[in-house]
Amino acid sequence: MPYTLGYGTNGFTDHPLDVTLDVLAHEGYGAVALTLGHPHLDPFADDADAQVARLRGRLDDLGMRVVVETGTRFLLDPFRKHHPTFLDPDADLADLRVRFLCRAVEVAAGLRAECVSFFSGVLPAGTTAEQGWERLLARVPRVVAHARDHGVRLALEPEPGMLVETVADALRLREDVGAPDELGVTVDLGHCVVVEPDGVRGALLAAAPHLLNVQVDDMRPAAHEHLPFGDGELDLALALGTLGEIGYTGVAAVELPRHSYDAPGLAHRSMAAMTGAWAAWHQTTTGSASTPQEALR
Repeated sequence: MPYTLGYGTNGFTDHPLDVTLDVLAHEGYGAVALTLGHPHLDPFADDADAQVARLRGRLDDLGMRVVVETGTRFLLDPFRKHHPTFLDPDADLADLRVRFLCRAVEVAAGLRAECVSFFSGVLPAGTTAEQGWERLLARVPRVVAHARDHGVRLALEPEPGMLVETVADALRLREDVGAPDELGVTVDLGHCVVVEPDGVRGALLAAAPHLLNVQVDDMRPAAHEHLPFGDGELDLALALGTLGEIGYTGVAAVELPRHSYDAPGLAHRSMAAMTGAWAAWHQTTTGSASTPQEALR
């Protein structure tokens, strides 16, 4: 694979971060997607910078890549998950989101992370799509400028039900804010089953020039619910094969945020599913057999 398989810490919330890394290394993962906040790394903790420095050393020891994820559920509002967002009508509340993402950029710089992944938010009641878009155009550039100052790349993730819902929406926003080099796209393969009109292959082909981050999970068309591979309708071999075809070289990390109760087992089974899917795609496209072990080389 030209890219590196990883696993998200939001699927290991019952494990300390050091133990999570031990498990992932044991299962053969070469990357970790670090979700900032409880329980692994609070970016606003008094000793956050020291934690970042220590984690960078640990990642170096393990030879692991890292991306920073910001989909923490209740970090900014203990009563409403993922709030506030860029789209909040209250400018002071929206500023909390901006400041959080700017802090995520600083953490990413300290970790030498591949990128910081973020989302737009759900359109608030009483807000039109046009008003929401105007708020994005006013607020996202502040984070982009901070990322530029710190040498960090940002990856906007389309999310089902949010204002930026599809890859086309993400690419449109990128153009509308001036197509900055620092701003790319995250694609969640499972989301493609739910909202992408041209499916996972079409979404990846469209995102390819600006693809900075990939999340890997299964889904069913009718629900935005992250599922283990085989429990939904994602064509995993097609998805991973398309990533190889477009020359993606970043991190592709499993995202199962509601499955910490079986994290080690799912990490093991997910690795087997992904390497098996890659081998199947390789055999289909080249006509030569490839074992999962060979596919990882």
